Amino acid sequence: MSSLALLVGIADHGSLSAGARSVGMAQSNATRAMKTLERRLGFPLLDRATTGSKLTQEGVLTVEWARDALQSLNTLWTGAQALAAPADREFTFAASMTVAEHLAPTWIGRLHEADPRIKTRLRVMNSSEVIAAVQNRDVALGFVETPDVPQYLSSATVWTDELVLIAPPGHPWATRPEPVTLKELAATHLLEREAGSGTRAFLDERVGTARATPIVEFNSNSAICQSVSAGMGPAVLSRLAVEGSLRMGSFIQVPLREGNLVRDLQAIWRGPAPAEGPAAMLLGICAQARSGF
Repeated sequence: MSSLALLVGIADHGSLSAGARSVGMAQSNATRAMKTLERRLGFPLLDRATTGSKLTQEGVLTVEWARDALQSLNTLWTGAQALAAPADREFTFAASMTVAEHLAPTWIGRLHEADPRIKTRLRVMNSSEVIAAVQNRDVALGFVETPDVPQYLSSATVWTDELVLIAPPGHPWATRPEPVTLKELAATHLLEREAGSGTRAFLDERVGTARATPIVEFNSNSAICQSVSAGMGPAVLSRLAVEGSLRMGSFIQVPLREGNLVRDLQAIWRGPAPAEGPAAMLLGICAQARSGF
């Protein structure tokens, strides 16, 4: 990954030498690293001249892929640290799958920046399990996707999410000119999340529980994305979970006639809002992220 960071540094700072300095690499090592990366990829990344090096067209495109890869690696590392934190000396919170995959790593990173002494442990479960964990005081704070938050729990919206309909490129919905209606959606066998998930609960509320039986149920957004890409059928998932695959053309977003399926992702806790400590800090970070700060 150091070679990808170097490539991004070259793009951001305008030269091989400046890019090497930005990642703390000697220029001689940077030159060898770029040649090795070009050999592995099979195409030139830099146009080299006596006046300096600049990115080729292939290099410009590769930089954008490298940015995504580095961001994904950072998300993996931050999330893995949270999952592996010792249970006896940390702040523990629970999050449903979509929140845990796509939002929580950034929040955790900012929490650690604010106070490196905080050891954060993330418990990943579906929304109904998060509610049970908060209700049973297993965790002080949880994040859910379901609209069915019990009235005895306090809550706050931390993100506005959109569910989108996706289909394989060869599916009839991928090329039809008319948007799909919610009635058609209800009558169609879909790839779905498991019962108890927030995505499933939201679909039940908006589309109805009298829907066609799922083609298959998964407890993973990634598994559904891969199955749609493989041509198994359509699905409805969070835009957070599908935007990368949509950019790559793995499947098609299909418009809905009734408009977008917008939902609130919520933080939940028992009693008054946390006034201090890691839970209060995390809620503040969530509010800032939602506001774009």
